[in-house]
Amino acid sequence: MIRPPAKRPHRAKVSLDREHVGERLRALRKSHGLTLKELSQRSGVALSTLSKMELGQISVSYEKLAAAANALHVDIAQLFDGRAAVAPNSRAPVVVRSTPQDAPHYDADNYDYRMLATAFPNRRMTPLLGSIVARDRSEFPDYIRHGGQEFVMVLSGRVRILFETGEEIELSRQESAYFDSGVGHIYLSVGRVDAQVVVVMA
Repeated sequence: MIRPPAKRPHRAKVSLDREHVGERLRALRKSHGLTLKELSQRSGVALSTLSKMELGQISVSYEKLAAAANALHVDIAQLFDGRAAVAPNSRAPVVVRSTPQDAPHYDADNYDYRMLATAFPNRRMTPLLGSIVARDRSEFPDYIRHGGQEFVMVLSGRVRILFETGEEIELSRQESAYFDSGVGHIYLSVGRVDAQVVVVMA
């Protein structure tokens, strides 16, 4: 099995982003008057995991971040960027721009991703730029599932997507796929280089 390099240049920045997400999660939870136990019951995320998330001690999958955000009735972008919330009666922006350099970065062990367009309030899509770190199914405790639909396009490298149904597809540069993200799935890089992808979840 091919393993990714032990260190990558952006790793030093990760802890700050985890802490930022944790602080945002704690603030949103408290603004809703919820205890960690209550949020755990609503989201289905283990209480101990939520506690470590708030302290910035662990990285978690998009699935768990989305579950926590959904339980709080907020866009997942609000965990990364406070500008994603728009005040009542205020004018929402028509368009926002983002670049990989200014996008919030999150390391989720098997994937590293940068959340795009987080400043747009009440978004209906979640776009991100991702690096696929994982190479083997055994690196995942389970398939990833979350409500909605998902679009992925490969920018560089090659990606294999495995589904819990037993289906799998392989995508090369500029190839794309669109699927039901409620069906368990995982992304794997094929080859020595981490594949780069754009993913949009709705």
